[in-house]
Amino acid sequence: MASTLFTNARIVDGTAPERGAPVSVLVEGDTIREVGKSIAPGKAKTVDLKGRTLMPGLIDAHVHTIAVVADLGRNALLPDSFVAVRALVVLREMLMRGFTTVRDVGGADFGFRSAVEMGGFPAPRLVLSGKALSQTGGHADFRGRYDDRATATTGHRLGALGRVCDGLDQVRRAAREEMKGGADFIKIMANGGCASPTDPIHFLGFSVSELEAVVEEAKMAGTYVSAHVYTDDAIRRCVEAGVHSLEHCNLIKPETAKLAASKGAVAVPTLVTYDKLASEGGKLGFPPDSVAKVENVRVAGMDSLAIMKKAGLPMAYGSDLLGEMHRHQSEEFVIRGRALPAHEVIGSATHVAAKLLGLEGKIGVVAPGAHADLIVVDGDPLKDLALLTRQGRHMPAIMKAGAFVKRSGLN
Repeated sequence: MASTLFTNARIVDGTAPERGAPVSVLVEGDTIREVGKSIAPGKAKTVDLKGRTLMPGLIDAHVHTIAVVADLGRNALLPDSFVAVRALVVLREMLMRGFTTVRDVGGADFGFRSAVEMGGFPAPRLVLSGKALSQTGGHADFRGRYDDRATATTGHRLGALGRVCDGLDQVRRAAREEMKGGADFIKIMANGGCASPTDPIHFLGFSVSELEAVVEEAKMAGTYVSAHVYTDDAIRRCVEAGVHSLEHCNLIKPETAKLAASKGAVAVPTLVTYDKLASEGGKLGFPPDSVAKVENVRVAGMDSLAIMKKAGLPMAYGSDLLGEMHRHQSEEFVIRGRALPAHEVIGSATHVAAKLLGLEGKIGVVAPGAHADLIVVDGDPLKDLALLTRQGRHMPAIMKAGAFVKRSGLN
């Protein structure tokens, strides 16, 4: 069993505003075995970090790994083979930015994850919802106003982010089918969206009884529901129905944020995607009508961070980027850092996200028994969050499951 001993490591895991004192971290196989000030190396290969920062692998809790082009309607029509190959490139680039775990909230399926887990493809751990559930005309219905094709023609292709279902029977069946197909949780489109053609932002997705039915199905399967939501009305409806993971939340108000916190919900803001859709979306194929809708939620994003922080609503890290814009994934750190303390921003991509994914103690932490997913950073990201950007330029080493996927400039 291969083993590595990191020495003189200063840990940053998002739980404290300052770096920890230098320690040693012993990795055996794919697991962290020991963390302490004095660890005998035994047969382990020693890597002296010389006071560099050691962090748990980063977690992005809102990605669409199969969104290989910005126009999601076109993406849904691409051949599965093309989408799969391009998505593997997307995943490799995420890993090389230090993201060792990502949560796909609409699109990737069990077969795609199984192929990744077989090895041979450098990629993060993949937690997935399968296809997101949408009502007719909702955020996963990309047919347009004059397209009356049956929804099933694209709903099960790899490039489709979601599937359409209406009424209690269809909603329950769709949720059960996604769980049967290997989903770790259920994603629903409970509000209008920017990318879809027929649902303004203020549209509410699904009836209350449909929301409650999906939540019940998830609970019976031992998991939770994640919801695409922007407006305060949509967020409140979802919280009252028992939805656990609240994606985006740009237009949330203080009272709803307090309610969500009291119910144990978690928010997943995704501010970087609106910034990049506004500046790059049009030239990368994002439809003009969709670009126009972005401004409705973009300007409110920073205010939402302060509202949720004051309410005590936990926030996990999310990027939600599409196509070529995936390269901006790490810039969410800098954007949030303008409104929140650096350690809380980092915590959103470590322990907060790990708890949301149901992997608390296994990822997002440098501790005995955790997966050996680790990144080394030149400098102190608590003083400069930009060290976590630039495509991993300031990360001389990235380790996933005890194996280096990047190692440069270390003894």
